[in-house]
Amino acid sequence: MAAELTIAPEATEDIQRAYSWYEERRLGLGEEFLSTVDGCIQAVRRMPEMHEKVYQDYRRSLLRRFPYAVFYEYSAGIVTVYCVFHISQDPEKWHERLA
Repeated sequence: MAAELTIAPEATEDIQRAYSWYEERRLGLGEEFLSTVDGCIQAVRRMPEMHEKVYQDYRRSLLRRFPYAVFYEYSAGIVTVYCVFHISQDPEKWHERLA
């Protein structure tokens, strides 16, 4: 059974910004990005402990095809997504978000 899902407002903003950026580059590419993010999050919901912890109790799942990572926490049957960051960004940026 899949874990419950909570997405932080900041993560939603991350996704919307990336969607807009990709959609401006090529019509439909933003939609492909959203589909990839959704697939990643659904996989995390099915197997939330498959990714190791990368910072405190937070885990990271990498997207296929796009250079982004989903940072989440799994506790008490709930997956909480805190941020979706481009992997070339300074790690301090996501550390600050998760702290």
